[in-house]
Amino acid sequence: MTPNALLQISLYLVVLLLLVKPLGAFMARVFQREKTFLDPVLGPMERMIYRVARIDAGREMDWKENAIAMLLFNGIGLLFVYVLQRAQQLLPLNPEGMGAVSPDSALNTAVSFATNTNWQGYGGETTMSYLTQMLALTVQNFVSAATGLALLALIIRGFARHSVRTLGNFWVDMTRSTLYVLLPLSIIFALILVSQGVPQNVSPYEKVPFLQSPRDTSGAEVKEQVIAMGPVASQIAIKQLGTNGGGFFNVNSAHPYENPTPFSNFLEELAILLIAAALCYTYGRMVGDTRQGWALLTAMTLILVGMLVVCVWAESGSNASLARLGVDQMAGPGQAGGNMEGKEVRFGIANSALWATVTTSASNGSVNAMHDSFTPLGGMIPLIAMHLGEVVFGGVGSGLYGMLVFVIVGVFVAGLLVGRTPEYLGHKVESFEMKMASLLILIMPLAVLAFTALAVVMPDGRAGIANPGAHGFSEILYTFTSQANNNGSAFAGVSANTPFYNITGALAMLIGRYWLAVPTLALAGSLARKKLVPPSDGTLPTHTPLFIFWLIAVILIVGALNFLPALALGPVVEYFMMIH
Repeated sequence: MTPNALLQISLYLVVLLLLVKPLGAFMARVFQREKTFLDPVLGPMERMIYRVARIDAGREMDWKENAIAMLLFNGIGLLFVYVLQRAQQLLPLNPEGMGAVSPDSALNTAVSFATNTNWQGYGGETTMSYLTQMLALTVQNFVSAATGLALLALIIRGFARHSVRTLGNFWVDMTRSTLYVLLPLSIIFALILVSQGVPQNVSPYEKVPFLQSPRDTSGAEVKEQVIAMGPVASQIAIKQLGTNGGGFFNVNSAHPYENPTPFSNFLEELAILLIAAALCYTYGRMVGDTRQGWALLTAMTLILVGMLVVCVWAESGSNASLARLGVDQMAGPGQAGGNMEGKEVRFGIANSALWATVTTSASNGSVNAMHDSFTPLGGMIPLIAMHLGEVVFGGVGSGLYGMLVFVIVGVFVAGLLVGRTPEYLGHKVESFEMKMASLLILIMPLAVLAFTALAVVMPDGRAGIANPGAHGFSEILYTFTSQANNNGSAFAGVSANTPFYNITGALAMLIGRYWLAVPTLALAGSLARKKLVPPSDGTLPTHTPLFIFWLIAVILIVGALNFLPALALGPVVEYFMMIH
């Protein structure tokens, strides 16, 4: 790792960790309905929303009522996005005359944005009208992220409360998440992006004549270039802050209009983990012990740094195939060195590897380099980050409640080792909690591996592979890993905009979001009903370095057991093929 790369990565981590406490404390006040400095401005708007929607803000609901509210709200949003795509040719704000999106692609996209996945099998600037981008996709970026935050608030109350049946009110938590957290941050971030050159308009696409006309693949002369416009900054702000990841343009944050400068690149990378990291402190404040939040943040950061070091090392090293040809791949004044295929020269190795690791550790999925062009070991790191369940920060809300499931497993296994009933935050961890935790840990690997196996044996699945052999298998594995984990990034070597991949991908995304969220709510509801168990000499401390390393071990062991055979068939065998 070069000194410049070390400096960039260190600066990123330092700034991120410095922002954890102030933002985390603010979000704790939001979820606990305490006064904030935004109340004079947003308080009247919040109360108006409750009146118009006929929400009783003082009424709390149990986990089942909250789960039903969440599913109904997300289902209506999914249907709305589907209809808008199918009818966009009849609607305004469509200066380029974009036609209706095909039924299977519209279904996949509607599911993708409702589940906070933002997987895109289409090119945004050639498929979606401005109205669809704003009213369907950007709105879902807000409400899907707010859904994750609301679910986390409900689940944290389950861990914090005793002898009660209620967890809070989904409608209130989602409204406050949107008004007090996502909207203010997005406005500030969008204005900064506009200052860096990101477009924000509804103008028709610009047509610029070439100084020297090139020829297309058919040999015809091309006299002008079409430059896409649109309301870009507003979507990019929430796509990063809400760990959504859906790009306005096809190449996402590698596009100079989505990510034009080194400063915008740094801010977008920072935004990916900002809320997810701060939620660890929010959790500690809400359960009455900030040490618990710091312990989870430490575990997440250590795993992130470990994956980041491997990814930077793999991409900075030489490609054995090129080395045998005598190609100079060392970093120097005239070149970045390492594997620059698929990367923007303006970002280089360090920022490309940092973004790839961060975006797959979070449930973000945006890219500033093509993961399909990474080295076998470098490309394996984004896969591993998702295979761990995206609990290393993860999506806003969903990452932390996924991590809490591993905490329950870690506490339970540790309790078995010392021969006593495990406890966490004054709750006994018993059979029901472990059934829910086991279900949560197994659902995602089953979905990933089952759909990958189906695609490998089905002709329609194999038809989408751009590269043969081990790398082609990695492309399919990455596709369903990304969708079942609600990430949205891609190796981009699979032609995924086909009925087969659109339909199977939609199913994988639905399973990854809702078959995990509902059991986690059930687990939180069960904990909330339990009586307080005072700590004793035999209670396992869950804020110590020992427990942090035990938690990391549990996460890595579970991930390895689930996916090591699949990784051996893909990136591992490809690595050995490359060096021999």
